[in-house]
Amino acid sequence: MKFVAVGIYVAILLVIAFFSMKKTKTLNDFFLGNRSIGPWVSAFAYGTTYFSAVLFIGYAGKVGWGFGISTLWIVLGNAAIGSFLAWKLLAKKTRAMTVTLSSVTMPGFLEKRYQSKNLKIVAALIIFVFLVPYSASVYMGLSYFFESVFGIPYLYALVFMAIMTAIYLTMGGYFAITLTDFFQGIVMIIGVFLLLFFVVTNPQVGGLSNVLPSLAAVDPRLASPIGPPGGVALFSLVILTSLGPWGLPQMIHKFYSIKNEKVISTATWATTAFALIIATGAYFTGSLSHLFISDLSEVGNNVDRIMPAIINSTVPEAMAVLILLLVLAASMSTLASLVLVSSSSIAVDLLQSIRPKTDQSTSVLIMRILSVLFIAFSLYLAVTPNIILNLMAFSWGTVAGAFIGPYLFGLLYKKTTKAGAWSGLLTGSGFCIVFSIFYPDNVPLVGSLAMVLSILVVPVVSAFTTPMPQEHITFVFNEE
Repeated sequence: MKFVAVGIYVAILLVIAFFSMKKTKTLNDFFLGNRSIGPWVSAFAYGTTYFSAVLFIGYAGKVGWGFGISTLWIVLGNAAIGSFLAWKLLAKKTRAMTVTLSSVTMPGFLEKRYQSKNLKIVAALIIFVFLVPYSASVYMGLSYFFESVFGIPYLYALVFMAIMTAIYLTMGGYFAITLTDFFQGIVMIIGVFLLLFFVVTNPQVGGLSNVLPSLAAVDPRLASPIGPPGGVALFSLVILTSLGPWGLPQMIHKFYSIKNEKVISTATWATTAFALIIATGAYFTGSLSHLFISDLSEVGNNVDRIMPAIINSTVPEAMAVLILLLVLAASMSTLASLVLVSSSSIAVDLLQSIRPKTDQSTSVLIMRILSVLFIAFSLYLAVTPNIILNLMAFSWGTVAGAFIGPYLFGLLYKKTTKAGAWSGLLTGSGFCIVFSIFYPDNVPLVGSLAMVLSILVVPVVSAFTTPMPQEHITFVFNEE
């Protein structure tokens, strides 16, 4: 039954990819879907890229085990800041400014906004190098789940996922991603409701009314507003996972491709509702982990195996396949977006800096080849032993720390200077890289601080450095 369901799921993805391939002729088609994506598809594309196996397997398990019910603060942050405010503050400006500047990537936006080709080159390298750990963490999360549910060896599951991502992305590009995201978003919603139902009604929990008393019986701190690790650790995770999307190229990319400004209002509310449903399902389930597992030795002292263990013990085998598809859908969509954005950093940004006259067909071919290479790099890193949470936090902190300041102020603040943008990019990324090495057990805190520093540094340095030419600012902000 499980293999049949996965087979049907894979077949649907391949059919979508095949028909999308016929619509993908130019680089604009492959990377942006010709800027023609409607509200619901845009919303689901954003949401399914936001939440992956990293959430369901790595974050929900480790964070829920440590913090208990207070992990729901992360749900609130993801819905209010990572989804609602992101769309409300950034979507319209991003769509308008990227059209004005004729930019299709984050590095391309930075180059034209700040008139700096070197800034584009450094930004492209940061994306290609530092999104690899995030991609690897998604592969790891899904492979742990495959191993638990199917009994498929971890390495085989990794290879299967890599091949699937490479095929459907390289065939259909962004058209394939958005259509499959819509399909996968529906699968995720159904899967989350089923997961919550089976977990809450399980005798170990005994219904919603018993959640807090049961957790308090294990440890009163697990039922308190702030879990055992403390407020600093908790709210660093809220900042990392909620503010991070404001500076992540694979998330901002969704704003580039929307059809027009009219779709933004619907997409804002749809994305927020999606985030609330999916994040609640994952983090609430993780917060109950102590009710199913008394000691980490039961999962081989590996926190990444907590969620698969809970699912195996609560969901009937006949329904487990739907939960499997939930995690599979969340992961496939995230992986595709990561690969697309990363390959574009080389094919669009670096290649066109070196060879500006590269034709469209060659650029699309190179993007397809680079997509496969990026998947291979991620696969290699996923084979090495790591904790999913640390891999993901390092990637988010470095990339979002590099871009959140230059992008946010470049979009909203006319007085942002080239020096200000450089300072934000180098401070955010440099802080995360250096301090993650010295404090490997505090990577989420380091990543959240990197983002805050990037936001603080850009306007301060801009206030004391040479402003951009007024005619350029007039053009960028479309004031003519």
